[in-house]
Amino acid sequence: MTYSRIAVIGAGAMGRGIAQIAAQAGSDVLLLDSFAGAAERGREALAAQWQKLHEKGKFDEAHRDALVARVQAVGSIQDLASCDLVIEAVIEDLEVKRALFKELETVVAASATLATNTSSLSVTAIAAGLQHPQRMAGFHFFNPVPLMKVVEVVAGFKTSTDVCARLSAYAKQMGHSAVQAQDTPGFIVNHAGRGFGTEALRIVGEGVTDFATIDRILKDQAGFRLGPFELMDLTALDVSHPVMESIYRQYYEEPRFRPSVITAQRLAAGALGRKTGEGFYRYVDGVAQVTPEPAAPTLDLPQSVWVSPRAARRPDVLRLVHSLGAQLETGATPSAAALIVVAPLGFDVTTVAAVERLDATRTVGIDMMIDDAATKRRVIATNPATRLDMRDTAHALFARDGKAVSVIRDSGGFVTQRVVGTIVNIAADMCQQRVCSPVDLETAVRLGLGYPQGPLAMGDLYGPTNMLEVLFNLQTVYGDPRYRPSPWLRRRGALGLSLMHEEE
Repeated sequence: MTYSRIAVIGAGAMGRGIAQIAAQAGSDVLLLDSFAGAAERGREALAAQWQKLHEKGKFDEAHRDALVARVQAVGSIQDLASCDLVIEAVIEDLEVKRALFKELETVVAASATLATNTSSLSVTAIAAGLQHPQRMAGFHFFNPVPLMKVVEVVAGFKTSTDVCARLSAYAKQMGHSAVQAQDTPGFIVNHAGRGFGTEALRIVGEGVTDFATIDRILKDQAGFRLGPFELMDLTALDVSHPVMESIYRQYYEEPRFRPSVITAQRLAAGALGRKTGEGFYRYVDGVAQVTPEPAAPTLDLPQSVWVSPRAARRPDVLRLVHSLGAQLETGATPSAAALIVVAPLGFDVTTVAAVERLDATRTVGIDMMIDDAATKRRVIATNPATRLDMRDTAHALFARDGKAVSVIRDSGGFVTQRVVGTIVNIAADMCQQRVCSPVDLETAVRLGLGYPQGPLAMGDLYGPTNMLEVLFNLQTVYGDPRYRPSPWLRRRGALGLSLMHEEE
């Protein structure tokens, strides 16, 4: 047993979860909370949880009783003197945590490990006032702790490598995967997760489409289990928006992490998400009230369809249009009546129509970054000049086989390209900064965020060169350094290497 007797300070949901898996790993656990009676209530909640697991047949009565016996509620820091590990899970306030650890240092043995479950504060800053900062590290779990099987082990500036190794071994005994992170804002998961929500907010902020459409696109086209607005409603804006602001400020206003006024306003209004009954969606008895998606128009096929020679996956677009029954034009330029289809990577439809001197009134774009056969939804975009009849004709055509179609206004990179490109780019830059190893990044994001693949695997799947093209073109359209490609991505894309490739 790496740690036979531990303490958890803070008997809230996180603290109880940590205490649960520590006891299940075989440790004796002392539970302490500054609020009178909270530690005992936490112990009772754990006993009730183990009773439920016993009733489900997860373990017998003897094991249940042994687990309950391993947890003890205590009333004073002095009671923690015999512990060889103390994990703090209290309020996210730097001064509160620093004062707590200073007091702990006078109580526990010199060999004891001190760990903070902070999600957004600097481990180095928390440990700065300690006499022995080398024995303190971040030990960041995710809620609900028993189900989220990953923990970030974070080395502060003076943290001993032995302490990190010991905490990692203990996490394994708890049944969790430990990932090693440097002490940087957001560590791994909260850092890597910046692109998903913030880029979706930018798309809404540009008036491209609404919250529900973005959620549908990213689930059906890119394979995410929850859309970004569903996720923010689940985590609640009083949790997620401060993290957005904190990481942005700690990185000295790095454009990649820029928050949105949309979440700031909703936070001020108290529209926090599920727990308040209203967020990006309204909830009745816990169920989101989502306006049904309008049916695709039922129209005759276009007279003919002309596909740009520069379209991404052009052979696939041609096959798709042909399979849907439309007549394809093969000329160098479209006829006067043809529906014009472009498929850009990163560029908006307007830019392509202007550069290729196309009739913008008849031009629509389709997102073909992902193989159409691998998606449940197609996304087409108009430009400001697209005629309504051409928009509806394109919608009817691409929905003709029954596949869902979302129609959005013009946007560089549609929706999926923008969001996926931002996720991949941030992850690549984390590797460039040596925040963590590529392997640990992939593990942390898959387990901590539930993405369909890790972000580097996502970049490899869709192609590093495609990711680069999307980002370079987004930067051209928007003139925003937010989209500048990471050197990690640029070099591996240029050399045809996997984004998981590490230098010898």
